[in-house]
Amino acid sequence: MRAFLVRRVAFALVLVACASSTAFLLTRAAPGDLATLLGPLAKAGEVAALRERFGLDQPIIVQWAHWASRAVRLDLGESFLYNRPVISVLGPAALNTAILAIVALTLATASGIFLGVVSGSGGRTVARTVIRLLSALCVSLPPLLTSLIFVFIAARTGIVPAGGMSSASAGDLSWAAWLADVAWHIPLPALALALPIAATFERLQSQALTEVVDQPFVTAARARGVPGPALIWRHAWPASLRPICAVLGVAIGVLLSGSFVVEYVTTWPGLGRLMYEALRARDIYLVAGCAAAGSALLACGTLAGDLLLAAVDPRVREETGA
Repeated sequence: MRAFLVRRVAFALVLVACASSTAFLLTRAAPGDLATLLGPLAKAGEVAALRERFGLDQPIIVQWAHWASRAVRLDLGESFLYNRPVISVLGPAALNTAILAIVALTLATASGIFLGVVSGSGGRTVARTVIRLLSALCVSLPPLLTSLIFVFIAARTGIVPAGGMSSASAGDLSWAAWLADVAWHIPLPALALALPIAATFERLQSQALTEVVDQPFVTAARARGVPGPALIWRHAWPASLRPICAVLGVAIGVLLSGSFVVEYVTTWPGLGRLMYEALRARDIYLVAGCAAAGSALLACGTLAGDLLLAAVDPRVREETGA
């Protein structure tokens, strides 16, 4: 188990290093930099001073090497846009993205598994047909389109706020009232992210359960007189969880990539909006920091998926030594 965790942590470190370095180099290689945002009327001395202050006058490899040497000490540099350390800017945004991702993943997993069990164990019924049609529709809708649809519905009906994470007066609320306010704002972006993943989980769970119910141990339980619900949930369902756990890490990656678009559309103050603002401002240190934070969340999610897979599959436990 220790060797497995060491390998996963090493993979996470490599992933964070590659993602952040690639973001840094691509942003720096793009035409223009922060100094060009001063406008055409800016004096040459002002532009040169700004580039010298942030090291933009040096070759790109020298800039990356200087940044990487500080990043290993968790010093991601200073944000041009916010004029403060990148770490202090990333913290709240990463936490907001993590909250949104956890809620969306919980909704997608719970609904996808439940509907998959219903469609995979009920035979050719009306419920199964309706679930499969809705699943096909949801899996084909990208998060951008679902978020736009939900924002339109929310703006017209007022059922939930059409954007944001909290109300304008949230700063004056108590902790309990603030949590209730966030819970009122989160359904829209969470559902926009959860629907495609829930549809994918439904299809995987349905197919896996259909294969498991024909296994000899389920037939033996049925012959012993085990009732239908207990037969499905107690015997067949645990054995059908392997496909869900196997793709959980991939689903988290899709969730994080989709959250960048959804956060921008729904004005959720997470890594997606922060990355967009950093790219517009050519804030290379903040762009690299956002990439590092996103890849770190992805690595944590992948590790969680591997541990869940080891928990439900004895063969994986034997391979990892868990």
